[in-house]
Parts: sequence; C-alpha cells; structure tokens
Amino acid sequence: MTTDTEAGLPVAPASGERLILVDGSGYIFRAFFALPPMTRGDGTPVNAVFGFTNMLSRFLRDHVGTHLAVVFDSGRTTFRNRIYEPYKAQRPAPPPELIPQFSLVRDATLAFGVASIEAPDWEADDLIAAYARAATDAGIEVTIVSSDKDLMQLIRPGVTMMDPIKQKPMGPAEVFEKFGVPPEKVVEVQALMGDQVDNVPGVPGIGPKGAAELITTYGDLEAVLAAAPTMKASKRRDNLIEHADLARVSRQLVMLSEAAPRHFSLDDLRARAFDREKLSAWLMGMGFRSTVHRLGLDAGDTAAEDAPAEVQATAFGGYVAITDAAVLQAWVADATSARRVALIVQTDGDPRPLRAGLVGIALATQPGRAAYVPLRGADLLEERLNSADVLRILAPVLADPSVLKIMPNAKHAMLVLGAAGAPDPVQYDDPCLIDFAQSAGAHNHQLTDLSPILLGHTAKSIDEVTGTGRARMGFAAAPVSAATAYAGELADIALRVWAHSKALLRTHKSLALYEQMERPLIAILAAMERAGILVDDAELRRLSADFAERMAAMEIDAHKLAGEVFNIGSPKQLGEVLFDRLKLPGGKRTASGAWGTDASVLQTLADEGHTLAETILSWRQLAKLKSTYTDALVAEIHPHTGRVHTSFAMTTTSTGRLSSNDPNLQNIPIRNEEGGRIRQAFIAAPGHVLVSADYSQIELRLLADVADIPSLRQAFIAGEDIHARTASEVFNVPMAQMDSATRRRAKAINFGIIYGISAFGLGRQLGISPGEAKTYIDTYFARYPGIRDFMERTKEEARINGFVLTPFGRRCYIPGIADRNMARRAGAERQAINAPLQGGAADVIKRAMVHLAPKLAASGFAARLLLQVHDELLFEVREDQAEPLAALAKTTMEQVAALHVPLVVETGIGKNWGAAH
Repeated sequence: MTTDTEAGLPVAPASGERLILVDGSGYIFRAFFALPPMTRGDGTPVNAVFGFTNMLSRFLRDHVGTHLAVVFDSGRTTFRNRIYEPYKAQRPAPPPELIPQFSLVRDATLAFGVASIEAPDWEADDLIAAYARAATDAGIEVTIVSSDKDLMQLIRPGVTMMDPIKQKPMGPAEVFEKFGVPPEKVVEVQALMGDQVDNVPGVPGIGPKGAAELITTYGDLEAVLAAAPTMKASKRRDNLIEHADLARVSRQLVMLSEAAPRHFSLDDLRARAFDREKLSAWLMGMGFRSTVHRLGLDAGDTAAEDAPAEVQATAFGGYVAITDAAVLQAWVADATSARRVALIVQTDGDPRPLRAGLVGIALATQPGRAAYVPLRGADLLEERLNSADVLRILAPVLADPSVLKIMPNAKHAMLVLGAAGAPDPVQYDDPCLIDFAQSAGAHNHQLTDLSPILLGHTAKSIDEVTGTGRARMGFAAAPVSAATAYAGELADIALRVWAHSKALLRTHKSLALYEQMERPLIAILAAMERAGILVDDAELRRLSADFAERMAAMEIDAHKLAGEVFNIGSPKQLGEVLFDRLKLPGGKRTASGAWGTDASVLQTLADEGHTLAETILSWRQLAKLKSTYTDALVAEIHPHTGRVHTSFAMTTTSTGRLSSNDPNLQNIPIRNEEGGRIRQAFIAAPGHVLVSADYSQIELRLLADVADIPSLRQAFIAGEDIHARTASEVFNVPMAQMDSATRRRAKAINFGIIYGISAFGLGRQLGISPGEAKTYIDTYFARYPGIRDFMERTKEEARINGFVLTPFGRRCYIPGIADRNMARRAGAERQAINAPLQGGAADVIKRAMVHLAPKLAASGFAARLLLQVHDELLFEVREDQAEPLAALAKTTMEQVAALHVPLVVETGIGKNWGAAH
C-alpha cells in the first residue's frame, strides 16, 4: 500500500485499475426534469430519487471500474463567491419539490454501497478534479461520468469523460469539436467567452469561435491581453483592454482546483458488491418495487454474476504475431483447453463479405493474451504463414462444439472464412449481438464503441495502422507489428466484452431473445447472403435507359417551366430559379446561405400547384431509382455466382429490424410503377419460381393486441376490412355504404397513428387542412381511447426507464426522451410509441425465420430463403414445389406468436419478385 503524499491517505496499488467519478448533481437535475411527479407513501416527492436510482443501478450494472464514487455539490455558495460575488447568483432556487430529494439521493448512493463525496465551500467539479489527480498520480485511469463542459478541462492521458445519457465517451477530439482548442486550453477560452449560465463575465463581444481563434493565435489568456494594445483597432480590441481584469477573474472562476480536500482514500473508493438485503429494504421503503424486481432482489440470487475479476484487472497490450505453424498449433491447443477463443477476421476492407479478401486472423484465449496471424502483406521480407495452412490448423477448433468461438460481427466473419475455405464455426457467440439484444438504440454496438462504454478502454483506431487521407494504405500493407497491436487488441476486447455482456443477459431478461432468436439468425442470414438472388441484367439496362430518357424529357419540361436552362441536379441553381427568379413563396435559406430545396420544400410547392416543383420531384425519384438500383445492381452482380448478394446488418436499428446494405434491397418502392418494374428484374433460376410470404398489417394487429382495443381485435378476428371498420367507427359511415375515399382517409389515420403523425402531416397526405386533419385524429382517439392510453403509458415507460419493451421483451432504448429541446423530445416520444410495434413486428418475422429454417431442411424441398424485407420473406423453390412451400411458410409464420388477434400471411408465386409479391 502506498501513501497519498498530500493527504496522508493510503491508496491502492495501480495495475489496470480505473476510477469512475459520477457527477451526482447532474444526475439529480436530469432525473427531476425528465420524470413526471411521483410521491412516496407519506407524500414526499421522489421522482428525482427514482430516476437517480434507476440511472445508478443501470450504471453499476453496465460499466466496469475498480473504483467508484458519486460526487455532489455541498451548497449554493463556494470560495468562488468570495472571488466574484455575482458568481452563479442569478441561478434560481431549486424547485420546492426537489429540495427534500437531495438527501434521499445521497441515501440512495449509500444504499448501493457507493462512496458519496462532497465538501463545504467546494463544488463537485473541484472534488472531481482533486480525485482525478490523485488517481492518475497513483497510476489509476479515470472516467468522469458527466456532460458538464466545465469538466472537459480535466481530459488528458489517463482521464476521459463519458456522457451519461448518450453513453458517448469524450476525449480530446470531442473537446476540440466543442471549444476549438485542446483540453489544456479550455480554461483560457472560457475565460474570454465567459458563461452566462454561471454568471462568469468574460470579455463582452467575444464568443466561442472568437475566443478559440485568439487562444490559438496567442497561446493563453495573458498573451492575448498583452497583445491587445497592438491589435487592429476594433470593438473587440477595446473590450480586451477595458475588461482585462474581469477576464483574469473569469479564469479563476472556471479553473477547477485540484487542491480540494480528499476525505476518502482511493482504497475507500474501491467498487464493492452492494448489500442485497440492505438495498432491497431501502428500495421497498421508498416504494420502488419495480427497481427491486429489475435488480432481481425479490427472487433470491438470480442477478447475473459480475464480469470475472480478471476481465477488469488485466492490462491491455503485449500481443504477439504468429508466423510459425507450431506456435499456432500451441495457441489452438490453448483455446481447446480453455474451451473458448475470441476470433477477429481482418479483411482488405471491402464491406461485402463474399468479395472481401482475408488478410489476417487474431485470437485471444484470455484477457491480456492475444495474437495475430498475418496472411497477406506488401512487405515480402516480413514472414507470414500460408492461408491454407492456417485454416487447416484452425479447422478442428472451429468445428469443435466444446470450444466456444467468440466472434464480433459473427455473420460477416463466417462468410469471409467460408469464402477462404474454412468450415462454418460450430458453437459461437457474437458479443456485439449480445449487447444489441439487451440495449438496442442505447449506443452503437460495434466492438470499438462498446469497449469504452463497457470496459472503460478506448481501442486503437484503424487510422493508427493505415493512416488517413491520400496516405491511407490497405490493412494488408501495414507493418505486421502495427497490425498485431491493432487486431490483437480487438480480440482481447472481444473476449472481455463478451464476459461482461453475456453475464447481463439474464439480468436484462434478454437471454432467451439472444439465444433463441438473434444467435440462430446468424447462420440463417449467412446462408441467405451466400445464396444471393438472380437479376435480369438486360432488363435492368432497359429500365436504366428508359429512366434516362424520361429524365431528359423532364429536364426539358423543367427548363420550359423555369423560362431558362439550369442544372436540374444542382440544389443551388434550383433554389435560385425557384425563389430568386420565379419568386415562389415559402423559401428558406440554410446555414450556408443557399435556398433549401429538399423534398419537404418541393412537396409543399407542388401541393400549392407549382408544376415545376412537381416535375423536379419526379425527376429526383427517377434519378434515385436509376443510380441506386438500375445502374448499381448491374455492378453488384457477383462475377462467380452471377447473383446479387446483399448484406443484412443485425445491430444497426433501435427496434431490432434488419437492414440491408451493399446493395440495399429493402427500400425498393412498392407503391409506384417504377418500383414494381425494378422488382420484376429480380428473377428465379431456370426451373424455379419465387415465393413471397408477407405478414398482413402486422403493426396494426400488434396495436390492437397490446393497446387492448376490443373493437379492433374483433375486426381482425372476424377478418373484416380493418380500414373500412375504422372509417365506420370514426366517420359514422355504415360498412355497407363505405366509399373508397372515406376508407383511404381511415387507412392514412390507421398507419399514421403508428408513426405518431401530426395534424399537419396527415393534412398534407390527404390534401386537407391541418384543422380538418386534427378533427379526424381527435375523433379517432375518442372512438379508440385505449390507443391514447397505450401511447401515454409507453411514453411514461420510456421516460422512467429510458427504453420501451416490445411485446416479446426486447428493450428498445429511446435517446432524447428527456431532451430539453421540445422538437427533439417530441421526436423521441413518437419513436417510443412506434418502437414496440415496429420492434414487435421485427421480433415476429425473426421468430418465423428461426422456426422455418429446420422445417425447410426437413421438408426435402429444393428451396432456400433469399430475402427478408421487413414483413416479407422471399424464397426460391423448384416450380413443382412452390404450392407446398407457400403453404408451409404461411402455416409456420401464422403460428409463431400467440396474440389476441390472428396473424395473417399472404403468399404469392411468380417467375419474378414483382409477380410473386
């Protein structure tokens, strides 16, 4: 044990340790303003305590640190008020409902067994600075959990910040983005610009940009003030001279003091498991039963185990390159003995796995023990193993079901390895997918994003290996030493992230979701990507020529309507034509000063009867279809298979939906003629047909189910036309007298409600005034009050937990649900309403794919699944087996979920996708 020389306090020895300092005061205010009023049984307000408790419990569960403390402000006045009396004087007093919650929040911290730090006359920021300095002096890395810009001055080697809401790590790059200077210059910039919120005066007339420019030019505040008399005559120069003393005072106010008292030793801050009985009693006393349940405190020792201590303590680095077959054999034996190995597949960078070249493979068998096997490189003098020999040595461990293969982006790795000649791995986990299964939407789920969030460790950047800009080289051209440090670290991180995240699946009630749905989909999707889909390249070229001809005609029409020739594809020239020359109404300039001409602007003009805007919209639609599909798809035909192979991304959406890339086959329009013609270019192989199986109105069915709307449920059970039924309910029109226009209005409302449509949006869609559209929406909710209740419940669930649940238990996190910006918060609320429905639909079709896979294998059909497009599955099958396959798909898909309304699947068969859909 060493000694803290300033305070005489013992500190823990440092070795791969990390201190997490939580800005507790920031948490309190965020929770209070984010949540609706709540009271304890005795009437005490507790909404901030409840929010703080949930945030702290999630943080303790989701982040790794060897030391932890929550730091609070002790009072409203500090030593800074003696330096400058008006400092923070204009800040309003806390709301009366918040005042009694301050002490309860401190009780919550102690109930969790976490150190609570505060000191009279000092701000929390100073205490954080003092403990950060003590920790880094002792060799302990520090993460400051706060979004407070004043703390950014503390960022340095060994000290990072983490935004607690966005779950976003902040380092020097983020500081530079905000202030225009590195962290060590933040104080100088703040001294010049001041801070209205904290009543730091600064120098009048100098904002963030001007302050950054001055500090960049002169170095620091004193240099700026010294140079002021020699500057060009200006108001800024006069202010710098006149307010020099205030600038110096401002610097004193914004600079955090590392001399703040430290009443705890660093060893006192060591993270410890909370006392389950004590914490449960405190939470029950507060009435927080949902938190007790969420933490598993009401069901014995069912909470997930913490990540193994070795994951937290072992240092990163020291990875080796394997260039000898005997050494690789020894590593494989080690993996077999450990019964687990993390694998990283390094490619030449092509995002399409079936075209990517295998460059190297990294493996890790335990934290801190990883190696890289280079296979390709530009330096012929550097020793490397032969790819075939490496895959031969690895094949037994890949096929061994007793050895768990931990593979980030496992589907991509599986495809790359398979294309190189390796067998598909048996028994594997994907740490990125594990995290996604329990925290979709909370943050990005790539390994390099998860490392700082879950491990408190920032991975090396690929730029450190390959360079940037024009000097960037391919990964294969990088020196083996650099490639080893990068890829070996990724394998090490993968192993640690897996150990951390896998343990939390049970706590988050996401274990079944991952093991029974997400993980089985890896192999299913890999098989779909390998299969690809056949396209008629001649038809695509014909379509491309047709689109080009029609676009040329539209350009001529546009020039006639404008009265001049201009570049129809130039937003700048189009804006000048519309708003400068034709003087059309409603123009707005963007930040760059150019006229805005996006789709919403043009659609508004078209709705007002301006033919030129309508022509431009049509031209743009054809241009997008031509570039994205008719031209691009021909280029995407694989030279060896003659088919197009899309890639399905499993972890990019907040609702669990799959997305399709390289090329994207999920966004082909289905409601216009051009989109239908493009689908007709997707064809079956000779002797085969395509079978489409599509869920009918699945999100509306889920809405009727989860919102418990008896009339809608009955309509679905009876097989009625749901839009006609809604029109009858809302507009008081008998079903027998229903006309198409009234049904169309009801259909727009039905689908619009799912996406939180506004009166303005519905009015535009139906060609009516916002006032009339609002009447429709109000009538809809009056007829179906359960839907509004569902929406309000869901928004409250998102505000309290930060996420909503699909009917099948998937967590969909909603960033921005507590945003102070009304527009962003409203957008998050719409997302919260839609997520259980869209996410529920995604869960249903994923379950269907998992259920169908073994049935297809056992059926003996010459069939394979090719595509999943949201609610639709597309199969290729021998012609004589099309009908039985369609029947199998329909039956299986309709039975994968037990709802209070029936699931209905519509099937179609055709020689091309358009005919089958």
